Amino acid sequence: MKLADMQKSDLEAVEKQLLGEFEALKGEGLSLDMTRGKPAPDQLTLADGMLSLVGPGETAGEDGTDYRNYGIVEGIPEARRLFAEYMGVTPAQIIVGGNGSLTMMYDTLAGAVLFGMPGGKGPWKRAGAAAGSGEGASKVICPVPGYDRHFAICERLGLEMVTVPMLDDGPDMDAVEALAADPDVKAIWCVPKYSNPTGAVYSQAVSERLAKMTTGAPDFRILWDNAYAVHHLGGGPAEIPDILSLCEKAGNPDRVLMFGSTSKITYAGSGVAMMAASETNIADAAKKLSFATIGPDKLNQLRHVRFFQSMDGILAHMEKHADIVKPKFDAVEEALSRRLADKGIADWTAPQGGYFVSLDVMDDCASEIIRLAGEAGVKCTPAGSTFPYKKDPADRNIRIAPTLPSVAEIEKAMEVLCVAVELTCARRLLGRNR
Repeated sequence: MKLADMQKSDLEAVEKQLLGEFEALKGEGLSLDMTRGKPAPDQLTLADGMLSLVGPGETAGEDGTDYRNYGIVEGIPEARRLFAEYMGVTPAQIIVGGNGSLTMMYDTLAGAVLFGMPGGKGPWKRAGAAAGSGEGASKVICPVPGYDRHFAICERLGLEMVTVPMLDDGPDMDAVEALAADPDVKAIWCVPKYSNPTGAVYSQAVSERLAKMTTGAPDFRILWDNAYAVHHLGGGPAEIPDILSLCEKAGNPDRVLMFGSTSKITYAGSGVAMMAASETNIADAAKKLSFATIGPDKLNQLRHVRFFQSMDGILAHMEKHADIVKPKFDAVEEALSRRLADKGIADWTAPQGGYFVSLDVMDDCASEIIRLAGEAGVKCTPAGSTFPYKKDPADRNIRIAPTLPSVAEIEKAMEVLCVAVELTCARRLLGRNR
């Protein structure tokens, strides 16, 4: 029965029962962390064979280049070939770098703020730099709920964030196109496959509209963070459109900047990152990068190439990840369905890949739910994290990150979270803050 349809006396009885459950869970002294989408130790162990693949006398490339030395800013040729296939581009359209795509994304936007982008008229404006100029800061479109790290980059660099709703097949394109007509709007963040946190997969129609839409800024960029390109939960990765080809076909070959990494494939702290784009964008990025480094960790790139050998090797490796991760997502779905279905207080996503489940509760309840869960020993991502400036206007979205804990820990954590949801929503319907 929906909680909102209950008589007050029945709802008070439910509140009393839930409070008893909550106090019992609190008494168990739990200490569980579901704040971030980290790989579990057994996922990291899958890549341990990589550690012995580059030993003394095994550090040269296929052409004899000594990869212990400086140089090769764009990445070693072997890695560029392998990860070009991974990103769906040619080797000339990719840079392979260090361990995190987040660094590449930050550096790319910092470079835009300082020096501009090909096709533009100069540096992108920061909020501080625009003060008193009669013009606002450069703006970035952010589909919400979305990825907190993307938002943090923009906030740090003084780029104003404007939001659009995230739908089941990508961002609300009517809203995106209306915003993109503004010449101060310079970019849009996109996580096209198993989007963080909803798990949405971008459709062909959405991708085509992104590629061909009219923009007020000639240097508008789609920041295409394909972080979960092969991170399925069984049955193989979903297919997404070839955004670079769509942009080329639409006459906007430089519009998209694509990012990826092996951070959740091999080692979260010792993977390799990549940026793929038109050759014009790659040349611009390589020039900017040449002032910051004399070359990436080429031995780590070589380890990755020797470990995977081919794209088929990457896909086979990700089947092993799916075997570990899927039961954890199943445990989340089981708990949510058993405790919250048909009560009219929550909706959630059932992703086919990625690292998160997105839970929407009654308005003005998420912060209190997360506070209660923390009181019972379960740490969740702070309320508001999936929105720019950490402000969820409805205070309703909660990001669940089930990969790091064990299945047993997830089952216990979800019991706490579900009780916190029911208790908070019951109190809300009774007109009580707590």
